[in-house]
Amino acid sequence: MSATFDGLLKVLCEACQQHYGPRLVALAVYGSVGRGTPRSTSDMDVVLVVDSLPNGRIARVEEFAEVDRMMAAPLAAARAHGVETEVSPVFKTPAELAAGSPLLLDMTEDARILVDRGELAQALNALRARLAAQGARRVVRGNAWFWDLKPDYRPGDTFTL
Repeated sequence: MSATFDGLLKVLCEACQQHYGPRLVALAVYGSVGRGTPRSTSDMDVVLVVDSLPNGRIARVEEFAEVDRMMAAPLAAARAHGVETEVSPVFKTPAELAAGSPLLLDMTEDARILVDRGELAQALNALRARLAAQGARRVVRGNAWFWDLKPDYRPGDTFTL
């Protein structure tokens, strides 16, 4: 199954590079596919960092429609082999990436960077360093987890990531 996901990610990389061209700053997969533990029904959770994205989620999804079209045949082939997956994109501009997002917390642990001009790796490394400085940790309980961002937190304390 991992080979099927790896093949789909290769096609996705090529499709994104073709569609966005030099505007594509970074592309990473996270979640179960990023961790290398996908199930046959796992989505391919990806974050795309792209220069000059249109404003609003709908406009960004509409712009991504060409990539969806390029992925249609490979996804159909994967379904024929029992892998029922879809691409679930999150879109960020470089400025939005630099501003931070709770999404990046889990990406410090399980993202696999597929394309990067350096901005995504830099953002994740900087966040990892800030988390380490605060003693933050991801606490796993069964199949779920949560972040303890400041283990020595006391009521009234403030902190920033």
